[in-house]
Amino acid sequence: MRIKQIGLVNYAVGLKTQESIHDSVLAGQDDTLILCQHNHVYTFGKSAERNNLLISESFLKSINAQVFETDRGGDITYHGPGQLVGYPIINLRKHGLGVKKYVELLEQSIIDTLAKFGIVAYQIPSLTGIWVGAKNEVKRKIGAIGIRVKNGVSMHGFALNVSTDLSYFNHIVPCGIADKEVTSIKKELGNSNIDAFATTFEKHFNLNMKRALDL
Repeated sequence: MRIKQIGLVNYAVGLKTQESIHDSVLAGQDDTLILCQHNHVYTFGKSAERNNLLISESFLKSINAQVFETDRGGDITYHGPGQLVGYPIINLRKHGLGVKKYVELLEQSIIDTLAKFGIVAYQIPSLTGIWVGAKNEVKRKIGAIGIRVKNGVSMHGFALNVSTDLSYFNHIVPCGIADKEVTSIKKELGNSNIDAFATTFEKHFNLNMKRALDL
């Protein structure tokens, strides 16, 4: 699998990169994992409730944020500096990998990586994404998942809060879930290193992909 780091970019640049690589993977080129960060942006998924954006257009301008309509699954989410965004462009059809299995693999790779940094994370049945919090605590979302499969090849992916400015989540109902909180690696541990997490995630994602394809 190729790894393509594109740095801190506007969401539109990331989407254009995805679309270009999607075409090349569909044409037979290697699967590719795009890793990046985005400038402040709120993105709506296909099933998003528009009222989950809680601020006006003028307020959006005041916090230097954009809004973008996407073709991924899910509701509204936020992307910004300090958040690791990963877009695996994988030919699922060629590998015989189902969508449900692929999403579980993606989630497990993030959970495995967080464990290496001392964070116990998990999935919650019926809720996509990655969560932390002990049994008697309010559950806190640390990572979001939203994908699309087009012609058998995946697009979009995950967003993990590393050192993200969490105040931007106050302006939305994240992923349409009102009774949970949002957190980051920095908030949970007091420190964070986005490059170290990206490198560790690459290893676990490759390993979990290999295991899935060897079954």
